[in-house]
Order: sequence, then C-alpha cells, then structure tokens
Amino acid sequence: MKTVVMISANAEWRSVKKIFPALVPQHGAYGETAELNLKGFNLKLFHSGWGKVASAGAMQYVIDHEQPDLIVNLGTCGGFEGVIDQGDVVLVEKTFIYDIVELMGDPDVMEYYASALDLSWLPDPLPYPTRRGTLASADSDLQPAQISYLKSLGAIAGDWETGALAWVANKNAARLLILRGVSDLVNEKAGEAYDNLPLFQERTDEVMQTLFDQLPDWLQGIKI
Repeated sequence: MKTVVMISANAEWRSVKKIFPALVPQHGAYGETAELNLKGFNLKLFHSGWGKVASAGAMQYVIDHEQPDLIVNLGTCGGFEGVIDQGDVVLVEKTFIYDIVELMGDPDVMEYYASALDLSWLPDPLPYPTRRGTLASADSDLQPAQISYLKSLGAIAGDWETGALAWVANKNAARLLILRGVSDLVNEKAGEAYDNLPLFQERTDEVMQTLFDQLPDWLQGIKI
C-alpha cells in the first residue's frame, strides 16, 4: 500500500524532524519531503504548509504525482473547552470551512465546502481510543467569540487545513485519514496557547510523537 503522510503547519514539521533526526529532507513543490520507514511501513512525508491555499494545492499535487493508495494527515487542532480534552486524538469524520462570507446570494456556501469522509475501510475496533467528530477550518486561529457558533454547527475542534484537504480528496475520490491531536483548548473568552508560542510548540511535539507512535497500528489494520 503506497502511503503519503501530509504534515501541514511549520510547527508540526519541526516536530517531525525532531522525532526523526535521521530524516534526509528534499525540496518539494510545496515544502520539504522525506522518505521514512516506520516499523516496516515505507512512507513518503510531505510538508504541505499551513492554511487552505497550500493544503488544497499540495493535496492535488500529491494525488496527481504520487498516486497513493492512502493519504494520511497528522497534526494538531484547537479543542473546544468543555467538549474535548487537551491530548485527545480526533478521528476526523467531517469538516467544514467557516471563514467564507457570502453577502450577495447563496446561503449554502458553507455546505458547498463541507466534506464527509468515508472511513469504512478502517479497522473495527479502532486500534486506539479517539474522538470521532467534526473539525471547523478557517485561515485563522480560533476566535473565542466564535466558539459557541462553531459548537452549534457540531464541531468539537478547529484548525487551518482539514477543510481544504478533505474537500480536494473527496473531489478525487482519494482515501484520506485525518488524525489530529488537541494541542490546546479555546473557550468563549480565551485560548490557553494564545501569546504563548513555546507552549504550543511543546504541545505540538507531544501530539506529533503520539500520532507517529500510533500510526503503524492504524496502517496495519486498514482494509485494502
């Protein structure tokens, strides 16, 4: 099974290079790439970059040029306090993009960019406890004033990239697994990592270590 692992944010890619110091990064179309043998699984890693534009472009590039059997996105997300806990791993089932503002007509523009992922090929039971759920995406850190609204739409956490990754993957009928660890919590008043970049990087290191430790067991059970 040819597997590509896409890593979005710069902080997440820095963590990957800390975890695997022997990686030999190469220059790629969107960021660095590297080959990794992880407990017998030969993986190609792509640093795709942060935000929707880089994510959409990199996903289409990977599909066209690598033609993988499976694409995995590993990364972080901001969890909604009271709904999910820091350190939880989210198995993303649905995504939507909430920073599209239409003032002239179509009220269903958010629905157009919403995506549901077919995960019927995953093992049952799952190899690790996860929170199945919906992620809200925007080119913005989560704004406390928006948390109640995003909760009302069914989201349990937010990030910058998964909405675009899922949408492009679905357009190509590509098999996509998104696992995001909750690095920090946000409530209706504040975010615990805001103005605290060292905390975010420390938590990102922890999340990425956990996700890569668990990844072989996810791959082992996948129904081809």
